[in-house]
Amino acid sequence: MTTSFTVTAVQGLPEVRPGDSLPDLIVAALREWGPRPEDGDILVVAQKVVSKAEGSVVDLREVTPSAEAARLAAPGGKDPRLVEVILRESKRVVRAQGGVLITEHRLGYISANAGVDHSNAGIGPEVVTLLPRDPDASARALREAVRGAFGVSVAVLVNDSHGRPHREGAVGVCIGAAGIEPLVSLVGRPDRHGYTMRTSVEAVADELAGAATLVQGQCDEGTPVVLIRGIVVPLGDGSAALLLRDPSKDLFR
Repeated sequence: MTTSFTVTAVQGLPEVRPGDSLPDLIVAALREWGPRPEDGDILVVAQKVVSKAEGSVVDLREVTPSAEAARLAAPGGKDPRLVEVILRESKRVVRAQGGVLITEHRLGYISANAGVDHSNAGIGPEVVTLLPRDPDASARALREAVRGAFGVSVAVLVNDSHGRPHREGAVGVCIGAAGIEPLVSLVGRPDRHGYTMRTSVEAVADELAGAATLVQGQCDEGTPVVLIRGIVVPLGDGSAALLLRDPSKDLFR
């Protein structure tokens, strides 16, 4: 049983630009600033720096909005070019009201604006970031870089901030994973009074992603990478896609 753990920001990471090798930058920061990773640690990396390094960015000056984008943008005075990018990243629009777009992203996440974001892009006033093309693959590459540099096995999560139905505020969630099973089933285990769990499944990857977000921050903190130590996680080759509920089992759909 875990009674305490640490969440430590990795310092010294420069402003990430498209084309940068994020694994090399993170390894260099860990070497110079620490903490030196150990077996069993969890490295959590903010989606924004992954997207920027991998070139998952769009310059709105190069976007021609469709008629549908213009129609959806009009009620809330949104930039139709931004709406066009959102539509391109989405499988479908779940809800559009008052300029707010809730969409199903191509990766399956249901969130505002398909993860398309102006904040902390840092590349230009007209540039927005998208979610990475394959966040699980990004996490695997980072994990292998740490293994190669330090000879240790860590789990890696890519996290992002998402809103939630029926709740105010955003929380950090896992959108990419490597070296960890993101879900832990408690089914069949007894509680302290002898009741046997029947349906409980813990989203460990989301809990870790949320803890990391508290240290990463949301504004100008400049600490997109954190290292979590002291929690025993279920090791494996799980994918963040396992966190997505099958629509046939989703009572809200």
